[in-house]
Amino acid sequence: MTQFQDLGLLPELQTALAEKNYVEATAIQTQAIPVVLSGKDLMASAQTGTGKTAAFVLPILQRLKASGATRTANRTQVLIITPTRELAAQIYENVLAYSKYLDIRAAVVFGGVNINPQMKTLRGGVDILVATPGRLLDLVGQNAVKLDQVSIFVLDEADRMLDMGFIPDVKRIQGKLPARRHNLMFSATFSDPIRKLAKTMLTDPVEIDVAPRNTTAQNIQQVVHPVDKKSKTQLLIHLIRSEGWRQVLVFSRTKHGANKLVKELLKAGIQSDAIHGNKSQGARTRALAGFKDGLIDILVATDIAARGIDIAALPRVVNFDLPNVPEDYVHRIGRTARAGSSGAAVSLVAADEFKQLRDIERLILKPIERVEVEGFEPDHQVPESGSIPSRPRNNPRQGAPARQGGRNQNSQARAARPKSAGNSQGASDQSSGNRANGNVQSAPPKKSSPNRTRSFSPSGRGRPAVNGNR
Repeated sequence: MTQFQDLGLLPELQTALAEKNYVEATAIQTQAIPVVLSGKDLMASAQTGTGKTAAFVLPILQRLKASGATRTANRTQVLIITPTRELAAQIYENVLAYSKYLDIRAAVVFGGVNINPQMKTLRGGVDILVATPGRLLDLVGQNAVKLDQVSIFVLDEADRMLDMGFIPDVKRIQGKLPARRHNLMFSATFSDPIRKLAKTMLTDPVEIDVAPRNTTAQNIQQVVHPVDKKSKTQLLIHLIRSEGWRQVLVFSRTKHGANKLVKELLKAGIQSDAIHGNKSQGARTRALAGFKDGLIDILVATDIAARGIDIAALPRVVNFDLPNVPEDYVHRIGRTARAGSSGAAVSLVAADEFKQLRDIERLILKPIERVEVEGFEPDHQVPESGSIPSRPRNNPRQGAPARQGGRNQNSQARAARPKSAGNSQGASDQSSGNRANGNVQSAPPKKSSPNRTRSFSPSGRGRPAVNGNR
């Protein structure tokens, strides 16, 4: 693998990276850093957890140092736009960490908090401004910041911008930028609407795609626990207690559901909190800090609020509800097993969520093992998905609405044993085009021996379950 010292980065940046124990660059960093340093426009596709923030922040810092440009009141040289407050705060923290030994002034602005301190920060000018679209336009409207000196423009999570309905705001922001500038666009996927936006933003861009679309990391152990909807909360409590789970990110489809689940977890004596759009920014920040510091064991989040959660060794994510949009499953479980580490993704699935599960399995091109937990066997079975057809690699994501883990070998469970109807091959992170060959079908769950859980490969050959803890 490429090391950071081989990428031509400044000694100051290498020192900051060494303090964070970053030695080897990820694939997106290896490919993107030279492009950004060259000044060419970039269109990059990378999944969550690949290190893409450093892929653009590091070379931007180096270019700022080389430019020697002076700050001007109420202006910024670099503008980074991101869809959520949490992600904006995360990028800002990374900018501060990487620029520790450089004379760089950065600021972050987002809604949900008092605008006056942000206006005060911008008066003296900044080198890098990280912002969400709505708050940035508010500040521009009040003349608190002018965008006429932006030389580098970064649009992060472009696909999420589209989902959340922010593209009109992005276009308004583009209209206020200088015509001559360096543009960088990052997105997990590049659907037709995103490519259309790219044509208005980028000039002869270099395109980088470090992983196949809609694939999950090979080092994430995925499992489905079929369960009746009424028993989901008790099953989650059972798993947390019996497996000794700590620092678990749980996804809820709705804000109300997140609040209700936290209430039940607290009643059971499990330290937990929720983050979603109805929470104040202060409450969200405190909850996330408590989760990172280990004061909170379980953090329940909606999809949008979870964007920007970046914990280096998050051991497990749980889908309390499956998402309506299958691509969100990939985003969710990408919170674990980041940058090459291992992790587990556990989904609690009721019979009425079969359609979502089937769509997810078709998207990731492989079946997810079903394991019934003893004492929580469902009255209403979750059917097997049957054949999982191959899907064209460039099939665009359409119709996405605007939207706001594991076990050990002592678990008592019943494992579903998939039977292969042909050769099955899942797409891997490093492959650019591996696809399933043939159809995979699964038989009904079979009970394993007491106090032992077994997993089965599509070929039917058993292997001991792998503990997702790290």
